[in-house]
Amino acid sequence: MSRIGKQIITIPAGVIVTMDGQLVTVKGPKGQLSHALHPRVRATMEDNSISITVLDETEKFDRSLWGLSQRLISNMVHGVTAGYEKKLELNGVGFKVALSGSDLALSLGFSHPVTFKIPTGVQAQVEKNVITIGGIDKQLVGETAAQLRRLKQPEVYKGKGIKYIDEVIRRKAGKAAKA
Repeated sequence: MSRIGKQIITIPAGVIVTMDGQLVTVKGPKGQLSHALHPRVRATMEDNSISITVLDETEKFDRSLWGLSQRLISNMVHGVTAGYEKKLELNGVGFKVALSGSDLALSLGFSHPVTFKIPTGVQAQVEKNVITIGGIDKQLVGETAAQLRRLKQPEVYKGKGIKYIDEVIRRKAGKAAKA
């Protein structure tokens, strides 16, 4: 049995869930998301709850799809009600970020400025050296934050780069500490 897959998803007030065959669509105050379920997964809706089942509970592949499908639908319901957000911090002398339209203009110590295109469905806010990425799709918000961090990963000697706000960078001592 999948512990996550057998959990029932409760639908809060103001959220409309429609199922058209294998396509699950969730509408809420913040927007609309849809997901096509795998053919081996079934979703049933009763009152204000959704339960997920699979064709064969003993098969390993089906059990993995069971938990995955439950989490994807649960994340869609949470996304259209509350949304998701990731915060990134810029550390380094001369490192700057500015929001220009739907692009982020970053100065990361390279010989040229870096322009990062923000995908549709994701909003970005800049406050001093903190970038806030937000949206209703958890996967898209996380992937956008990861791509932004990949532009200049924090280095271990001085900690310069783009890091998540709650991330702890393990620092190395350097040459002077060895002697």
